[in-house]
Amino acid sequence: MTRSMTGFGRVSTDIDNESVTIEVNAVNHRFLECSFRLPGIWASLETALRNVVKKHVARGKITISIRRSRGAVGRPVIQFDEENAKQYIEASRALAHLMNSTDAMSLDVLVQLDGVFYQEEPEQDLERVKQTLTDTLNGALSQLNQARSQEGEVLAKDVSERIAEMRDALSIIEARLPELAAAHAKRLHERVAELNTDVGLPEERLAIEIALMADKMDVNEEVVRLNSHFDQVLKLLKQVEPIGRDLNFLAQELQREINTLGSKLRDTDVTREVLRLKAELEKLREQAQNIE
Repeated sequence: MTRSMTGFGRVSTDIDNESVTIEVNAVNHRFLECSFRLPGIWASLETALRNVVKKHVARGKITISIRRSRGAVGRPVIQFDEENAKQYIEASRALAHLMNSTDAMSLDVLVQLDGVFYQEEPEQDLERVKQTLTDTLNGALSQLNQARSQEGEVLAKDVSERIAEMRDALSIIEARLPELAAAHAKRLHERVAELNTDVGLPEERLAIEIALMADKMDVNEEVVRLNSHFDQVLKLLKQVEPIGRDLNFLAQELQREINTLGSKLRDTDVTREVLRLKAELEKLREQAQNIE
């Protein structure tokens, strides 16, 4: 199933009477890049949660936000460290004495000093928290992938339409080949006659020249490869595994064959269809950048 690299998922749960919401946002990226925003008390769980993401997503830039909506029970307790405060006061007085100053440390300054007041988080069973967050993250990622799959269906349909347009352009070129071959054969015979008259080339040399000239117009190999690549693209769209990288590779191969085809066939009608092939391929390549 073709999946887009963009999507969103959000699931909420409760942990120790606190509401916790996990939001997952995904955008395009060449590789898998994960970033987390989560409360400091749960920072040690990031590696485990990152491994959960890898089971759901193969490619894309993924942002995971974990927010706590604290009630009265879950709020941290504000603690006052009297010993730290006394040390600051004594140090301040010693400094004032050293400087022969009568200034004293104000309460406004004291309360802002590190360690005078601090927050004490209630102890939590991190294993239990990890399990709850894992289950919730799995739910958010499932939502994400559902959105990505829905958009992926639209992308797959568009890519299929691009292939259909390219097949149509190639069929028009193929229909022109017999006429082009006949015209080219006529020019070859005229050229050979000129060479034989002007230079008097041996028969073997003439045969080689004819073969070389004919080879320059032979596009059978390019036509076969293009049709094969078209089939491979459509086959990719039915795969369950991520196809973005393979689709990009096939787009490069299509570009190479189309360029070769255009360089070999110098004809107004063919040139028009080659330009059409290139335009459709460019649209396909743009869509491939959005596919996982």
